[in-house]
Amino acid sequence: MMKTKTRTIAVWAGLISVIIGAVTFALSWNLYDVLGGPMPGTKVLLFPGSLTLIYVWHPLFTEEINFWPKFALQMFGQFFVVTAMAMLCVGLAKKLLRAT
Repeated sequence: MMKTKTRTIAVWAGLISVIIGAVTFALSWNLYDVLGGPMPGTKVLLFPGSLTLIYVWHPLFTEEINFWPKFALQMFGQFFVVTAMAMLCVGLAKKLLRAT
């Protein structure tokens, strides 16, 4: 039986996703000319942050915001979506394992 709190696991998953997302974005940004386009897998790894940019932040702000605020919004979205999904999955797993 898992003794770690659901919230703790979810926040760690969110933080790790932000680190992975930031590193992926930086590599893709810096290797764009070398690879002739974005790094393979960038869209998959940044999908949670891109969802929030498209469906949450884009209707609230225009596309003309600067790079760093947009990057911060994407990383916040990455953290929020992954944390929420991890909290949901860990909570369900704990309930299912407790029932058996």
